Amino acid sequence: MEEDVKKRTFYLVLTAVLLCAAFLAACQPEVIIETVEVPGETIIEEVDVPVEVEVPSKTLVFTSRLFSPPREQEFFINEIIKPFEIEHGVTVNFQILDDDKILERAEIQQLTDHVTTDIICAHNGKMPDWLDAGYVEDLTEYVDSWTDRHFSPAFESDTNRDGHQYFLPVGADVYLLLANNNALPYLPAGADIDAMTWELYAEWANAIAEGEGEGKVCITGIPMKSWIYMFGGTALSYGAGFPDINSDAAKEAWAIWASMKDAFVPTVMNIDSCVDPMMREESWLTVFHNARAGQVYESNETQFTLAPAPSGPVGTGTIAGVSGYAIMKGAPNYDLAVEFLEYLTRPDIQVSIAKGTGGFIPPVQEAIDYVGEEAIDEVISKAVLVLENGIVSGVPAYLYQDWGAVKQIFDDVFEDMVLNGDGTVDDALLDAAAVELDALLK
Repeated sequence: MEEDVKKRTFYLVLTAVLLCAAFLAACQPEVIIETVEVPGETIIEEVDVPVEVEVPSKTLVFTSRLFSPPREQEFFINEIIKPFEIEHGVTVNFQILDDDKILERAEIQQLTDHVTTDIICAHNGKMPDWLDAGYVEDLTEYVDSWTDRHFSPAFESDTNRDGHQYFLPVGADVYLLLANNNALPYLPAGADIDAMTWELYAEWANAIAEGEGEGKVCITGIPMKSWIYMFGGTALSYGAGFPDINSDAAKEAWAIWASMKDAFVPTVMNIDSCVDPMMREESWLTVFHNARAGQVYESNETQFTLAPAPSGPVGTGTIAGVSGYAIMKGAPNYDLAVEFLEYLTRPDIQVSIAKGTGGFIPPVQEAIDYVGEEAIDEVISKAVLVLENGIVSGVPAYLYQDWGAVKQIFDDVFEDMVLNGDGTVDDALLDAAAVELDALLK
């Protein structure tokens, strides 16, 4: 009887031990309980067995407004991000959002003290908002230690504040002239496409329309797209500021566009990007974003001619934009984020990004050493030429309550005065538009 009690007690203890072992197996090396039979007694042995526990890799969260077209995303993920992931054994969660959404998400994360984003990429027009809010880290000490690269000073006023660098520039852009070679027979006598003036551009556009029976010039007619920048470059060429709508210099620029009222493609008000109309050869002539021009040019370089934007009395005007990487304040993977930015801003990587995304300007001065002789390299070289020698303005969106509303004012003037006008400048309409513009200032 006593022996039966002992046996029952032993098996109860053994069962408890086995249950505890099963419970602890999830968080400890596996322990196997072995029962060894020995004459006259039972011995319980614990045998430690090493177990390989898979440690999840770090995940770097990177939210960007840049590289939104699918082909650019695919290139950036496969050719730029993946090599870094493999080398460091990490995962980069790359997300695309527009500037406003990125900033709104950051505000929520900062206010709730629950930061999940490591790196953001913002447009220079939004950088002052980030700096005013204090949502990004000071990267000056790292930039100073990277002696193999120096960022273009053209964008320091946006990326830096009070002598400190918060954003690392990437993907700069200017405006270039792109012509289908079918347009070349209409080029005005004596005109040099590489030194085109706005007056000759208008003459050329009108000659094409007359000869072909319809306009062939492309601009983005859908509201709140790129027209403000297309016009802005012309205005800068005549000595206006940006966004300047009714100064004497701006009126000279409007007169150029008004003289082309019949030179635009018939579908102009339905165009949100000139890439497709140019590639389909519906449009033969445009002055637009260098990366988009590069996309078209690279698709068939024998069919297109690329040149700097036209010039005016004071030079070649262009609106220049740039995006910038920054580390979110309180980023959960700060050290890894620094490593990733060091990688992304290497001169050779900057050129790879530029070439793989249509011809953005790599804003690292040493990157020019990696530019070659291919079609896309020509896009980059001509864009750099415009940036270094042109009359350049950034996008002062932060000065206005709603940049989309600012764009809409310029869109309305184009439709009312240029497309549906009589070919002349309407001073009263421009003055009224200027009042609307001033009302949008913060």
